Amino acid sequence: MGGCFSDMQGGKQAVGGLSEAVNAENDAVDFFYRSQGFHQMFSQVELSLSAASLLDRDIASKSDPMVVVFAKKRDGKCEELGRTEVIMNCLNPEWIEKISVAFHFEIVQPLEFHVYDIDTKYHGIPTKTLKLGDQDFLGMASCTLSEIVTKQSRRLTLRLQNKSGNGGLRNLGAITVHAEETVASKSVVEMVLRCSRLDNKDVFSKSDPFLRISRMVESGGYIPICKTEVINDNLNPKWRPVCLGGHKFGSKENPLLIECFDFNSSGDHVLIGKMQKSVADLEKLYKERTGANFVISSKSHIKEKVLKGQLFVDQYCEKERFSFIDYISNGFELNFMVAVDFTDSLHYIDPHGRLNSYQKAIMEVGEVIQFYDSDKRFPAWGFGGKIPGGTISHCFNLNGSPGGSEVVGVEGIMDAYGSALRSVTLSGPTLFGPVINTAAQIAGQSLTSHNNTMYYVLLIITDGVVTDLQETINALVKASDLPLSILIVGVGNADFTSMEVLDADNGRRLESSTGRVATRDIVQFVSMREVQSGQISVVQALLEELPEQFLSFMRSRDVKPQPHPSHFPQASTSTMQ
Repeated sequence: MGGCFSDMQGGKQAVGGLSEAVNAENDAVDFFYRSQGFHQMFSQVELSLSAASLLDRDIASKSDPMVVVFAKKRDGKCEELGRTEVIMNCLNPEWIEKISVAFHFEIVQPLEFHVYDIDTKYHGIPTKTLKLGDQDFLGMASCTLSEIVTKQSRRLTLRLQNKSGNGGLRNLGAITVHAEETVASKSVVEMVLRCSRLDNKDVFSKSDPFLRISRMVESGGYIPICKTEVINDNLNPKWRPVCLGGHKFGSKENPLLIECFDFNSSGDHVLIGKMQKSVADLEKLYKERTGANFVISSKSHIKEKVLKGQLFVDQYCEKERFSFIDYISNGFELNFMVAVDFTDSLHYIDPHGRLNSYQKAIMEVGEVIQFYDSDKRFPAWGFGGKIPGGTISHCFNLNGSPGGSEVVGVEGIMDAYGSALRSVTLSGPTLFGPVINTAAQIAGQSLTSHNNTMYYVLLIITDGVVTDLQETINALVKASDLPLSILIVGVGNADFTSMEVLDADNGRRLESSTGRVATRDIVQFVSMREVQSGQISVVQALLEELPEQFLSFMRSRDVKPQPHPSHFPQASTSTMQ
């Protein structure tokens, strides 16, 4: 049974039923590759993970395990595909978070599964930000994706080994991987669930209940798809809304296993009761305003005992949840803006034509952003340089024109950058605030003139440490209400710790100096160092968070895509036969 984090409070949080996490796969990456001519037969699959008899690394409690899944590339390097949640105090975990991966029929896809015990001092830290070197390694296993999907049960159990490739004399346990093809679905069911008269499993207080919902799979058995948060000391709990995407439960008639547990910090949660209901059954409970009784296995195991505790559905609604591609294929446009840092020494122009760090970043990043920008006209600025006349400017037109900042295509950015280097003197300090405010002004004007169909992305290329950190945070908080995302690309070997603060991947939204909290996360930081070392592809890095940031804005304003001619090439799709 799962928790998001390794501390007790984190172990009580909901997993898998949150409204912002309905679409697991990133269709922006898929669409980009398809439109570039990569039409191999492939199908998106979700990997569900469980483990048994894990090594216990903790002294006073059990291990808090998490799995990291890697794809092993041809050059031997591993690219991370995703991480599960952390399950607290558990040696036989069933993780709820799924790992999405494209299954290519024609190539061998080696996978590695690394299991870690997450140290309890990392309280409240989202799994994606955890440094794996700080955690205890519990074991690893490897196989190819085809080994899993070609099994009749689509399930494969692997013995965990140490990093040298063997288990030695110790039993490190086993990991089981189950693969299912992702069912494309835009339908979402949102429910508010409540229980009454639950059995009390505690002696000195009342039970701390939570629900776990699992889906039946074709090969038999159940796979958990979400769990609610824990409600302390309450036999009549009402949980926050549970949001289930249609791809999680399939048909409304598919049976779901709903279990109610009493949470224990030891990880040994006690089953209060269970029932089998489909989404259609839950909808009926809502319409008829009736409850369904939990049951529990009797000691004789001949028949189940019906309990007085009941489950109620207080709210039920079905929604259509649109994807990123639904919007941009129906007249919604992304508009990119570029700002280049002129405060450092990495701008050397090689007489033999070798690209410097900035030129490499512009070329690699430009290929991706150019594809998603409809007119390929980019406002382009420089900042932190001494412009002709001797003034240090923190937002000047890169093309040197006093009349307009737009350049055409990646070639236009490169030409303007080269021209600016001949006329602008490198200076400082590194201030982000002015270019963010300029971009925000453009994005704000579009709200009244383009009927919410325009979305802007400011690309900042820098190799320095931001000097005006609080002013930058103030500008970002102010811009969080606008159709704008900020993509910061770090070049060189500088310490980019402050950029990670701006990225807000620690789960805490930015707060301005006046106490205002950002409406949403609009920043993503990408290190070209990681891209060029092969840890992550430039496409994956750039598009990792942008679709969800775009969708969070559109959904917050209830903006829906309307049928409209698209400027994008149509990409064919294929499915697993």
